[in-house]
Amino acid sequence: MSARPAADRAVLVVDDEPSVAASLAALLRSNGLANVIECTDSRQVMDLVGSRDVGVVLLDLTMPHRTGGEVLADLHQRYPDTAVIVVTGTNEVPAAVECMKAGAFDYLVKAVEESRLVSSVRRALEIGRLRREFGNLKDRLLAPSLRDPDAFSAMQTRSPAMRAVFLLIESIARSSEPILVTGETGVGKKLVAEAIHRVSGRTGELVDVNVAGLDDLMFADTLFGHRKGAFTGAEVQRAGMIQQAAGGTLLMNEIGDLSPASQVKLLQLLDTTTYYPLGSDLPRRCEARIVVATNRDLAKSIEEGDFRRDLFFRLSTHAVRVPPLRERKEDLPLLVGLFVAEAAEKLQREPPRVPAELFSLLEAYHFPGNVRELRSMVYDAIARTASGTLSLDPFRDVIRRDTVLGGKNNAGGLRLVFSERLPTIREAMGLLIEEALNRAGGNQSVAAGLLGISHQALSKRMQRTRGASPASR
Repeated sequence: MSARPAADRAVLVVDDEPSVAASLAALLRSNGLANVIECTDSRQVMDLVGSRDVGVVLLDLTMPHRTGGEVLADLHQRYPDTAVIVVTGTNEVPAAVECMKAGAFDYLVKAVEESRLVSSVRRALEIGRLRREFGNLKDRLLAPSLRDPDAFSAMQTRSPAMRAVFLLIESIARSSEPILVTGETGVGKKLVAEAIHRVSGRTGELVDVNVAGLDDLMFADTLFGHRKGAFTGAEVQRAGMIQQAAGGTLLMNEIGDLSPASQVKLLQLLDTTTYYPLGSDLPRRCEARIVVATNRDLAKSIEEGDFRRDLFFRLSTHAVRVPPLRERKEDLPLLVGLFVAEAAEKLQREPPRVPAELFSLLEAYHFPGNVRELRSMVYDAIARTASGTLSLDPFRDVIRRDTVLGGKNNAGGLRLVFSERLPTIREAMGLLIEEALNRAGGNQSVAAGLLGISHQALSKRMQRTRGASPASR
C-alpha cells in the first residue's frame, strides 16, 4: 500500500500514566500535529502501529507489563520506518546510549522544553517522509510502466521526456508537500495538475484559481474567504478556495505574477498550514494539497526582486517541468491525428486526409505556443479545408507570420546583420534560400512555405542565385 502523506501519519504517545500521555498529546495537538494517539498499555503498542499509519512513537521506558526497552527493540525490528523518540524520567547517559544503539531516533528527559519536543517530532516525521519519497521515486523512475496510465489519458504522447514526467508524478503525487509545475505557455500545465490530483487518491475536488492580477485583499478573500461584515460589501459569509478544496487539491495558476504582499500570506499558509478567513480571529487548518503553476522563470524573478526566494524554496519541494513541444516532436503525428478527429467531429465533417508534407513543415517550426498553438492551427485548417485533403495554408500562414515577427532565432524581432560589405540582392536571396532549406531539413516544398512562395518559384530563384553566396567567393 502507498504511504500516506507525512501530515496524515500519526504520532503515538505511550506512557502508563494517563495524565502524562494526555499532557504530551495535548501539547502536540496545540502545535499543529492533529493526528495524535494516546496509549497507556505497552502491550497494545505493536497492534496499534500495525493497524494505524504511525510515523513517530513517543515512548516511556519504565512501564509495567512490557518495558520501553522491549517495545523499542520490537519496533525497530518489525517497523524500522517508524521513528521512536524515548521520553523518560531516566536522566542517565548509559540508558540514553543503549536506546540510541537500539534504534531510537532521539532521547528526551521528561520536563523537556516544549519547543525541543515538538521540533524532534517534526524532524522525525520529515525525515521519514523524505525516505519514503526517495524510495518511491527510485522505484517509479526504474519502473517499466505506469501504475495508473488512465490518469494520464488526457495527455497523448509517445515522448520519453513526457513518460519521465508521468513517472515523476506517480512518485510524488501522494506527498503532502507543494508541487511547482513549470513550462511554457500552452504545454499543458493544467493537465499535469489534473493528473497529479487523480494519482494522489485525494477524495476532495481539484479547485483551480488564477492568481494573476489579484490584489492583496482579493487574493486573501479568494483563498481564505470571509465572515459576514468583514469589509464593505461582505453581506454574507463566504468560504474560500482553500475550504472548497479541503481533502483535494488547490491549483494556483500564474504564481509568478503574485504580488509581494500576497507572497507573504502564501508563505505563512505553507509554513503553518493554517489561515484566517477575513474578519475572523479563529484559525482554520488547510486540508488542501497545494499545486502551483507558472510559465515564468522564477529564478530570474528572484534576481530581479519580484519573487521571494524563501517562497520559491517552499513551493519547489517537488518540481515538475513540462517539456515544450519542440523537445518532443515525435508527438506531432499523434497530436495532429487527435486534433483532426476532434475538430472534424465538432464541425460535423469527415476527417480529411493529412498530407505527409505537413509533418515536414511542422518539423521546421519551433511552436512558441506549444500544444495549444498546434491545436488552434489544426482547427483553423479543418475549418478552411474544402476538399478531402487537409489544407496546409493555415500552417504556412502561422509559420510565415512568426518568421516575419521574429521567432526562436530572432527573439527581439526580425534583424539582419551584415559584414562590412553589403551583399547584392542576388546574394542575399541565395543566403535566405539556404537558411530556409536548412530549417526545412532540405525539403523544398517546406522551404517555399517558409518563404511565402510556391515550390515552382523557389526552384526558379534557386537556379538564378546558384553560386551567388558571398561565402562561395
